[in-house]
Amino acid sequence: MIMMSSFSIAIFCSVVFLAYWAWKTLSWLWFEPKKLEKRLRQQGFNGNSYRPPFGDHKETVKLMEEAISKPISFTNEIFPRVLPSLDKTIKNHGKNAFMWKGPQPEVVIMNPELIREIFSKYTVFQRPPSNPLTKLLAYGLASFEKDKWAKHRRLLNPAFHAEKLKNMVPAFYLSCSEMLSKWEKLVGAEGSELDVWPYLTTLTADGISRTAFGSNYEDGKKIFELQQEQGVLVIQVIRSLFIPGLRFLPTKRNRRMKQIFNEVRSLVLGMIDKRMRAIEAGGSRNDDLLGIMLESNLTEIQQHGSNSNGMSIDEIIEECKLFYLAGIETTSTLMLWTMILLGKHLDWQERAREEVLQVIGTTEEPESDKLNQLKIVTMILNEVLRLYPPAVQLTRAIEQDTKLGNITLPAGIQIHIPVILLHQDEEMWGEDAKEFNPERFREGISKATKGQFSFFPFGWGPRICIGQNFAMLEAKMSLAMILRRYAFELSPSYAHAPQAGMALVPQYGAQLILRKLDNN
Repeated sequence: MIMMSSFSIAIFCSVVFLAYWAWKTLSWLWFEPKKLEKRLRQQGFNGNSYRPPFGDHKETVKLMEEAISKPISFTNEIFPRVLPSLDKTIKNHGKNAFMWKGPQPEVVIMNPELIREIFSKYTVFQRPPSNPLTKLLAYGLASFEKDKWAKHRRLLNPAFHAEKLKNMVPAFYLSCSEMLSKWEKLVGAEGSELDVWPYLTTLTADGISRTAFGSNYEDGKKIFELQQEQGVLVIQVIRSLFIPGLRFLPTKRNRRMKQIFNEVRSLVLGMIDKRMRAIEAGGSRNDDLLGIMLESNLTEIQQHGSNSNGMSIDEIIEECKLFYLAGIETTSTLMLWTMILLGKHLDWQERAREEVLQVIGTTEEPESDKLNQLKIVTMILNEVLRLYPPAVQLTRAIEQDTKLGNITLPAGIQIHIPVILLHQDEEMWGEDAKEFNPERFREGISKATKGQFSFFPFGWGPRICIGQNFAMLEAKMSLAMILRRYAFELSPSYAHAPQAGMALVPQYGAQLILRKLDNN
C-alpha cells in the first residue's frame, strides 16, 4: 500500500511538472507573443501577425540568401542588400513597424528625437542579452551595463586620452609603411590590380597589435586569425533562431567555438602575465593600451584597497579581446569603403592628395597635430561613415514597460535602430542623401546635420564608442600615406556587394587599379 502510494505521488508530481513546463512553453510560444503584438498595435506599430514558432525568421533567412546571391550596381543605396528583411518590413508597414524573430517582436524606431532619448537613457535602454555563445568572441566594455559598465569605462578611459593617442601615431606609421612596402613589390610601373581588402585588414590588425600590446602583426597573428574564425561562427549564431539549451549540445560549431575561446584566452593570458611581471619588477612604463589599462587597474585597486574596485584577470582578458575585435573591424572597414569611394570619385581623391602633400609633405612622418589639420580628409571620412557605417543597425532592450516619447513600449521587446536609414534620410540630408558628397561636412558635423539627430556612426551619448578617436587617427594616417604614394581607381572586376557581418564588409573583395606616384 505504501509502495502504491509513493508510486502515485511520483506519477502526480511528474504530471504536475510536465503540465507546468507545457504551460510555460505554450505561454512563451503563443500567449506572450500575442499579448505583445496586441499592445504594439495599440501603440501604432504595424507588422506581420505572429506565426509560431519562427515568426518572420524563415522569411528573413530566405531574403538574406537572395540578397547576397549576387552583387548590385554601384550605388550607395545598400540598405535593401544588407538588411533585406527590415527593408521589406518598412516598405510594407511603414516606419513604425515590428518584425518577429521567433516569439520575440523587434520594434523599429526611426524618429531621430526618440533615438536621441534612447541613447541618453542608456541605463534604461540597454544592449539586449546576447546568446551565451556570442560571448565566446569577446565580452568586454561594449557588453556591460550600469555599474559594471561605468567601472570598466572609467578604468579604460586613460588609454584613449588624446595625449596617449599621440604616442601611438609612430606605431600606425610603422604598420602602414610595412603595408606600402608590400604594395611596392606588387604594383608594376604601369599600374596593377590589387584586392586591397586583405591588406587593409592586416594593416589594422598590425596597428592594434602594436598599439594595444606592443607587439606586431606576426606576434598577434594567431589571436587575430582565431578571432576572425570566431567572428564568422558568431554571425552564424546571431542569424539562427535562439533555442534555449542549444549551446550545451556538443555540435561541431559549439565545440569549435569553445576550443577557439580557450586558445585565445591562453594566448592573451600569456601576454598579460608577462606584462604584469614587468610592472611588478618596476619595469619601464608602457604607453600601449595593455600597459595603460593594467596600470590604471592596479592604481584603482591600491587606492581603494580592494580587488573588487578593479577588473579581474578574466575581465582584463576579455577587454584585450575586444581591443582586437573592435580595433580591427572599425578601422579596416572605414579605410576600405574610403578607398572604394575615392576610387570611384577621382576628383575627391585628388583634392585629398593635394591637401596631404600641402599639410604633411611628401616624405615626412605624419604627426597627430598635422593629421588633425587635414580638413578635406576629415570631410571624406565623415561622408564615408555616413554612407557605410561600421554598424548598419543598433539594438536595444528594456527590462520593464517603458515610456518613450508619447508611446509606451512593453517589456520583452527588442528595439532596432537602423543607423544607415537615418544616415541617408532625404528629409534630413536633402535630395542627394544617397550621393557621395563630402562637401556637406565642410563646416563640421553640426552644420551638416542642421542640428538634427541624424549622424551617429560610433553611437552617441555616454556609451559612444570609446575608440572612435583611435579609429579616426589611424584612418587619417593610413589614408595620408596611401594618397601620397598611389593613385587608384576601381577595377572593372570590382563587384559592389556590401554585406553586414561583425561590420560592413565587401563580399567579393575590393579590387582597385593602383598606380605609383613620383612625389618623393
